[in-house]
Amino acid sequence: MNIRRWSVGVLAATLLVSGLTACKSDDPAPAGAGSAASAVPADPKEALIASTKEIEKGNFTFTISGSGVNGQGSVHKPSNSAQFTMKVDDGSGTTFGMEMIYVEPDSWVKMDLGELGAMIPGADKMKGKYQHLDQSKVKDGGELGLNMKDLDPAGTAVLAKGITEVEKTAEGSYAGKLDASAVGDGSAALDSDLVKALGAQAKALPFTAKVDAEGRLTELVISVPAAGDNKAHDIKVSYADYGKATTPQKPPADQVVEAPASTYEMLK
Repeated sequence: MNIRRWSVGVLAATLLVSGLTACKSDDPAPAGAGSAASAVPADPKEALIASTKEIEKGNFTFTISGSGVNGQGSVHKPSNSAQFTMKVDDGSGTTFGMEMIYVEPDSWVKMDLGELGAMIPGADKMKGKYQHLDQSKVKDGGELGLNMKDLDPAGTAVLAKGITEVEKTAEGSYAGKLDASAVGDGSAALDSDLVKALGAQAKALPFTAKVDAEGRLTELVISVPAAGDNKAHDIKVSYADYGKATTPQKPPADQVVEAPASTYEMLK
């Protein structure tokens, strides 16, 4: 059984942990350095593009939610580590949960397969355990692969560049429309299958955004209309704790097992 159809959260985790090894090893600048409120661009679009720059330093916490998917985590580039948890409930009565931890050079995944567990041989032995991943098997291994180059779990910097119209609605608040078809596969929040299903609607998705006093992105909400099998829903990404994210820790040794072949197959 393959759980690729629930890939939003998984891909988000892949994006955030894999970018840690692809970025430069220089320590990030202190929180707030060079980002005073007076430096926020006056042009609304430029302000939103600039608001994602702090994400590139890799020291923040985040939450992400969409159609039946809720996740949260932290990225801590100073220690080359990251952590992400997600819960999926597609409304069918079947739920799925996952936690991923990356502490250079190792990564682990813990899954709560719910009713799916009964359909997968050996899944009961993995219940409640962190599965240690063999990096030689996941380097190019689909959604567990650590070969991306972006620390941003939702690809908001790419989304910001797709903005077609935007206005400042209040201090630190913006609203407008973005062209998701111009984003391609650069954002985990809007995957290519969803964009394809939206058709012409993808060219003008309504959004709102908020930035803090230093011009850093704190919230992005994209309103997605109904299309194909997808119901109308909001995709929301929030960022916090810039420059002071808690360092993710390795799971306790007594809770770790080596990942079986079935795990790599499921998450290809």
